[in-house]
Amino acid sequence: MHLLLTVLLFLAQAPTATPAQVAPPQNTTPPKPVVQPSPDPASTHFLTEAGIVLVTIKPTALADYELAIRTLQEAMATSDDPVKSVAARGWRVFKSTENDSKGNHLYVHVMLPAVVGFDYRPSLLLDELVKELAPELLSKYQDAFAVPPTRLNLTELANMSVAPAPLPPPDPKKPGGR
Repeated sequence: MHLLLTVLLFLAQAPTATPAQVAPPQNTTPPKPVVQPSPDPASTHFLTEAGIVLVTIKPTALADYELAIRTLQEAMATSDDPVKSVAARGWRVFKSTENDSKGNHLYVHVMLPAVVGFDYRPSLLLDELVKELAPELLSKYQDAFAVPPTRLNLTELANMSVAPAPLPPPDPKKPGGR
């Protein structure tokens, strides 16, 4: 519960635009360009403005996973690539203070805003960004997972800091009227 509250607090406070880009508050979502999902089932691409990756790490591999994430954090922070810099600014990793029922450690990667189409897969980014990568770092990172990560694309339903937009009139042609 504490992790969920922490993530929700972060999402509520995360900046999504500079003051020059902020329009008057409205509770409507502008149409987004259509982006196709990656054909690679292991990809960590997001198709929406926000995303979360839920990661479950074996108890015996905690140090290996955290070393890989810290190594990636350092590489992303010093990258000259403008796309990676934007991706890094919106990427936070949270560690749960509670473990799952099997004793595995839980991590939540929050991307807000997410860079649509950017592959957030740490193993690919480490391989690309870290020139003198310790040979066993990637294999230990990959062996650390108790189960494959879960990727969630998120679309904002409501911004609780502004009044809701009026609902459109009922559409008699659609079930439910909307």
